Amino acid sequence: MVVPTSTQPEAQNIEALKEVWQTLHPESCPYHYNFHMHTTCSDGQLRPKSLIEQAIAIGLKGLAITDHHSINGYQIAQSWLEEIRQSYPRHPLPLLWTGIEITAHLLDTEVHLLGYGFNPEHPQMQPYLQGESPQGYLAQASQVIKAFHQAGGLAVLAHPVRYNRPAADLIHGAADLGIDGVETYYAYGNPKPWESSPKQTEQVSALSKIYGLFTTCGTDTHGLSLLQRI
Repeated sequence: MVVPTSTQPEAQNIEALKEVWQTLHPESCPYHYNFHMHTTCSDGQLRPKSLIEQAIAIGLKGLAITDHHSINGYQIAQSWLEEIRQSYPRHPLPLLWTGIEITAHLLDTEVHLLGYGFNPEHPQMQPYLQGESPQGYLAQASQVIKAFHQAGGLAVLAHPVRYNRPAADLIHGAADLGIDGVETYYAYGNPKPWESSPKQTEQVSALSKIYGLFTTCGTDTHGLSLLQRI
């Protein structure tokens, strides 16, 4: 694992994040890593503190809270995680990266773009932290990806098989815009227990290899359990 420098917060260590993404497989989520979840700070049911407590209980090694157009949940969770770390310095705790989910337009299709490891105080990120979907040129996928990159982060296309346009088209279009990764391991249809959908995983994994993209995973939790989507 890459060790962050003294001036680089762990939450913004994208080199460490890239190393993790290179190791992911269908069984990585939801018990080892989870890079897509929501709190009460957007449209989820879990309070940020409860999310962190659950992540620790599950034994997650790394995660990201990806509330829609907000980092409030991440900030509360990171503060709570720091309190736990100071109280129990020898207790193994997960690494929490900065994260967010932005509604954007790609190939005349509304899609969701996930950002990770960015500096939340960077000026380019401010229009996307207002709790509402961006409008106009700010909503263009090219601009969202650019903002993530300028803020030092990585951009990922969320659940590419959920949209009204073929995943092959969208992944190709996103790759042309410089996207870094694609959410490959995802449970379409909300199965119980959570399981990455085999058919879609195979398709997206093959496309990610064609374009040299990172593959990520996440439960897209909106309910009270990090082990389910709803």
